[in-house]
Amino acid sequence: MRKFGLRDKVGYMFGDIGNDFFFILVSSFLMVFYTKVLGVAGEVVGTLFLVARFVDAFTDVTMGRIVDASRPRKDGRFRPWIRRMALPVVIAGVLMFIPAAARLPYGLKLVYIYVTYLLWGSVFYTAINIPYGSMASAITDDPIGRTSLSTFRSIGAAIGGVLIGSGVPLIIYTYDAQGNQLILGERFLPLAIIFAVLALICYALCYSLCRERVVLPYNPTKKTSFLSALRGMVRNRSLLAIIAAAIVLLLSLLLSNSMNMFLFMDYFKSKEAMSVAGLLQTACTLILAPFSAKITERIGKKEASSVAVFFASAVFFLLFVLRIQNPWIFCFFLFLGNLGSGLFNLLIWAFITDVIDYQEVLTGSREDGTIYAVYSFARKIGQALAGGLGGYALTLIGYVSSTENIVQAPEVVSRIYSVSTIVPAVCYFIVALILTFWYPLSKKKVHENQEMIKKMHQSEG
Repeated sequence: MRKFGLRDKVGYMFGDIGNDFFFILVSSFLMVFYTKVLGVAGEVVGTLFLVARFVDAFTDVTMGRIVDASRPRKDGRFRPWIRRMALPVVIAGVLMFIPAAARLPYGLKLVYIYVTYLLWGSVFYTAINIPYGSMASAITDDPIGRTSLSTFRSIGAAIGGVLIGSGVPLIIYTYDAQGNQLILGERFLPLAIIFAVLALICYALCYSLCRERVVLPYNPTKKTSFLSALRGMVRNRSLLAIIAAAIVLLLSLLLSNSMNMFLFMDYFKSKEAMSVAGLLQTACTLILAPFSAKITERIGKKEASSVAVFFASAVFFLLFVLRIQNPWIFCFFLFLGNLGSGLFNLLIWAFITDVIDYQEVLTGSREDGTIYAVYSFARKIGQALAGGLGGYALTLIGYVSSTENIVQAPEVVSRIYSVSTIVPAVCYFIVALILTFWYPLSKKKVHENQEMIKKMHQSEG
């Protein structure tokens, strides 16, 4: 087998691009589609997202256990799932964005959004994302190599983000004669079909370019029960800390992304600035990417990320206080804040491989799929809270959801700005505290764990 190198990194990047064609579209625009095109109230959408996360509690962990218990094949333990689930997940993604559902009776409309969203997110996305995320620890066991995989995965997310975050607003929004922003709901379905084709191409590239090198002996008689694995996870301080950080981080990121759609529509009234904001977020990732491995090697993931997230918190507190009126000045400060949070986002997946290693040190069992599934479920909790709170926040601040293009009251628009800035400020501050005082895997500890695992595998071999 060829050595770990650029092909693996690029292939892993394409896997995240494939996931993000629909993940980012759903995170950023599904609430807009439901409220503006289908005419569903914000609190109903929030309830849907929360219900889906309860379903994910079972589907995520079940998929993780299936992956850990599966017999490795010639193409590995994780890669086959990418090949199997690529087509089902993109078909389910397209089914969520059918504008004709707006003509359904309200009861059938609710059935439609529940069935299609759960089919995509809780079934098929889980079945491809859990193996994909778990595969990182099987591609290489080198800490710096895993940091590179995390970086390339984040670059993939950035590419998906710029294609969707900056491109979609230019396609689905327009202006009327009075300068009010309108939404072109019929364009969602053609966009979803295009993204489905592009996602299939990305999944094929991920499968063909990546290779699994870290192969553990398959011993069906040595299987730990989920309860036994769960007891080990409760002892894993690094897992608990990173789960807490992930929930708070995603609460900030996804709630901000969701609210920013309304911020730029109703407060700044500028789809151009909305597009530029998406481009700047990608620019932050690309600027930081070449330095992430060097920063990790010299300073450490925990140490560098703590400082960066503290900086992001300070920027958003400043935005909240200044009440900026100019969208371009706002975009500049948003760029600075994204630089702070961007470093942590680049490294987050390398944190998970360190956590998986620490679990093996604690328990003696290797449970990549189960650990990643638990972490994935935690991320979905963050997504649900962001989506749910986003919907409830819109209702609480008095936002009027309608298929008609209603001009929101000035006090409602002002509240949108407040939510969009103070929430990330507080959330990033909490994340920084978690990384600094709770998460235990410093640079030194990560290297100690690597050495212990090598000795364990040598004794077993």
